[in-house]
Amino acid sequence: MAGLLDSVNQRTQLVGQNRLELLLFKLQGRQRFGINVFKVREVLQCPNLTSLPKRNKFIRGIAHIRGQTISVIDLSMATGGRPIEDTKDCFIVIAEYNRTVQGFLVMSVERIININWESIMPPPKGAGRYSYLTAVTEVDKELVEILDVEKILHEITPIDAEVSKEVMESAPIEKDYSDKLIFIADDSSVARNQVKRALQGFGIEMALAINGRDALEKLTAIANETGNVTDKVALLISDIEMPEMDGYTLTAEIKNNPKLKDLKVILHTSLSGVFNHAMVDKVGADGFIAKFNPDELAGAVQKWLNV
Repeated sequence: MAGLLDSVNQRTQLVGQNRLELLLFKLQGRQRFGINVFKVREVLQCPNLTSLPKRNKFIRGIAHIRGQTISVIDLSMATGGRPIEDTKDCFIVIAEYNRTVQGFLVMSVERIININWESIMPPPKGAGRYSYLTAVTEVDKELVEILDVEKILHEITPIDAEVSKEVMESAPIEKDYSDKLIFIADDSSVARNQVKRALQGFGIEMALAINGRDALEKLTAIANETGNVTDKVALLISDIEMPEMDGYTLTAEIKNNPKLKDLKVILHTSLSGVFNHAMVDKVGADGFIAKFNPDELAGAVQKWLNV
């Protein structure tokens, strides 16, 4: 396992080319799962875990790693499976989501693969564990399931999506947007609903897209009908990681289309790091906000709606 993630920082050039790298792992049995390498800090053998009283049942304990105390989540339990019984031969994937660092307990870690977002598809519709997926893909003629980590974390520690009164009153919307939409593109249903709740106080109608390709098709249809997408759409808030087409590619497509280029685009993502800010400039996005702080999101929306 040593050295598995040593080259992650050199791989960031894949972002923005509608490509990503997945770290493949297993929970129970043969099924493979994936997580974006860009969110992974390190992978290590599971250390001794310290139990906490009154902890969430999906949190197996805490680990002290490099001077930081990290909650360790049993991903098998959190997605409706059996608990991982013996942790001494298992691994922890240390990842950063939504401004927090957590550990995910997994049975085994396999390898990193390089794949195009176009090869990653929305998950099958249905109940059970499929409700915990944002996407699926095929590797070695086998299905790989990409987990909706934002949903898992929200069920363990729900995020308050309410915008503070101070923010709402600090910069009221000066223009009339009663005949326009705010577009939200995100493959996670939890994330889409969080954004909707945070922005509902503006009283502007919202439209949803489940990935970048879905958003581009819907926005193009509006532009073809109106002549310019801004005649109907006031703003786009887009995730970056999405199946079929990522947010960087979506933004580049918008800015290169004469009927779409005037649309303001805010990239709203759980990905972190300086590289994202460089990519924001490269593809021409108007803003970048790390998930999820409702006040910051509302403030960015106020800024661009009042321009």
